[in-house]
Amino acid sequence: MHKDAKIYVAGHTGLVGSAIVRKLKDEGFHNFIFRTIAELDLANQQATADFFKNEKPEYVFLAAAKVGGIVANNTYRAEFIFDNIQIQNNIIHNSYVNGVKKLLFLGSSCIYPKNAPQPLKEEHLLTSPLEYTNEPYAIAKIAGIKMSESYNLQYGTNFISVMPTNLYGPNDNFDLEKSHVLPALIRKMHLGKALHNGDWNSIRKDFSKKPVEGINGDADEKSILEKLEKYGISKTSTGTNVTLWGTGQPKREFLYSDDLASACVFIMQKIDFTDLVKLSETQNGEIRNTHINIGSGTDLTILELAEIVKKTVGFQGNLIWDSTKPDGTPQKLLDVTKLQKLGWTYSVKLNEGIQRVYSNYAEIK
Repeated sequence: MHKDAKIYVAGHTGLVGSAIVRKLKDEGFHNFIFRTIAELDLANQQATADFFKNEKPEYVFLAAAKVGGIVANNTYRAEFIFDNIQIQNNIIHNSYVNGVKKLLFLGSSCIYPKNAPQPLKEEHLLTSPLEYTNEPYAIAKIAGIKMSESYNLQYGTNFISVMPTNLYGPNDNFDLEKSHVLPALIRKMHLGKALHNGDWNSIRKDFSKKPVEGINGDADEKSILEKLEKYGISKTSTGTNVTLWGTGQPKREFLYSDDLASACVFIMQKIDFTDLVKLSETQNGEIRNTHINIGSGTDLTILELAEIVKKTVGFQGNLIWDSTKPDGTPQKLLDVTKLQKLGWTYSVKLNEGIQRVYSNYAEIK
């Protein structure tokens, strides 16, 4: 990519998109196209077609998606499959129609089967059933991978699919119902710490910044306490408790969003679809699984993660594990051998990344 290249980052305000924009700016790119959700509904076929026809981007980062944690994925199953497929179809197809030089599609590690061998290799895709709670979202992302791959094979496009592991960083979603595990842990323990210390100023400030089901910091204490208790944050005679879903035994891998952005920009600049075909296993002329895993290559249990967050936040209360709630996939460690062969590795260690995120969330200078 030349520095004046016209670049469209779909989803530029989110966790992934904003990190990609920061990285591109750091490297001297400046000719960006941005549209907020209010300005462009990417699920609208005609609106997306008109946008591409008028703007003619040269490079596209497809980071726009409807995302959430285990609760949101399992609750809003129809929305997760419909919205994501609509967004992907519109962007990928119109990138082809309007001659986009290169597109990078961001998927998710949940595309892999629930009981696939660990670590997860690219060739494990579609080898056995998916994990039930996020099946609709996973199927949407698989459709995006196969659509990109199919357009490359039929039309000669240069569309690359990358599969990030669990991400965290600035601009993450801290909604107590819909967030992923790490931001949820950070917010729950931040609120638990404030409740434990009787720090109602911090609790009200948190609720004012991020209202919980319509309850903000101006609400009465009873209403706020009810919402805290609903999401597992309570003060009892035995101390302050933060209740977490499952057993804590599943293992997860995490990557700081700026590291992901570094990998994405590296791939966009250095790697083409033809490079990936050479790295992928082919049989009888069939080209499959040309996507690239992006991760750290290391994981830990959710229990271990919770203890790191607890220490980072300074929460002095109790962690309670509710084993009646689902754990999700037992393990999702990505095999990042392909990416390492291409010349990229991560740099931000988990403890350092969590400290950065919490300092930003709590506005600690």
